[in-house]
Amino acid sequence: MAKVSFEGEPNTRPSYLVIQGLRFPRRVFDGEDGSTFTITPLKPASELRRIALSAKPPKEKGPFERSELVEVTTFDPTIHRDIRYASTNNFMKMQFYSQPLAFLQKKAAAALVRANAALKPYGYGLLIHDAYRPWYVTKMFWEATPSHQKLFVANPAQGSRHNRGCAVDLTLYDLATGDPVEMVGGYDEFSERAYPAYPGGTSLQRWHRALLRAAMEREGFKVYEWEWWHFDFTGWKRYPIGTKTFEEILGGRNTKGQLPNHK
Repeated sequence: MAKVSFEGEPNTRPSYLVIQGLRFPRRVFDGEDGSTFTITPLKPASELRRIALSAKPPKEKGPFERSELVEVTTFDPTIHRDIRYASTNNFMKMQFYSQPLAFLQKKAAAALVRANAALKPYGYGLLIHDAYRPWYVTKMFWEATPSHQKLFVANPAQGSRHNRGCAVDLTLYDLATGDPVEMVGGYDEFSERAYPAYPGGTSLQRWHRALLRAAMEREGFKVYEWEWWHFDFTGWKRYPIGTKTFEEILGGRNTKGQLPNHK
């Protein structure tokens, strides 16, 4: 049997894994200390916004279902929000939304409410980082991200499932403390720790990730293959790409109402 040990300073994470005398240094990831992962955008914010607002979403062939975007927390206030793109606490260090709101298509919102309820017996609730995202914001992400990291951002030429109001980025929070739980990797982290099947991290972190995935997939969401926090709702193709701002959504109608009775 091979002899396995760890080396490092006392009361810190090990610096080396040692197998039969061979020393393997621990890989260090940006953001593993709990800070937000960031990139250096290729263009300044003003130029990105100019490019994005002058562009138009791709033309699509319908027919599509009528878009019914609703603000999720109006139906279940125990779903918490930490909308990163309404602040500068995100991977681009820029504010994109004027309000910290989470819109989804009504059927997706109903499913999310059910997933949140299923997590409560375990002592957890859902914490949303992003939901509906206007197309022009997706365009800004694409123009700002270096080519070797574009795997983690949607191509505006096809549009994003976020643009359709059928994708949500989220994690778990502890009902007792209100604090986010610790996952294997951080939200919007551009590394292999973002992968849903990444084998690293602690057993508790992997259990949290698996619990979130099970609750979401039971209600018709599917995890995105490159990001543990990103879930797409079944039937997302039936909705058109949207680029309305939050203000345009709120100004067009009252977002409060009754959720459909889905079993």
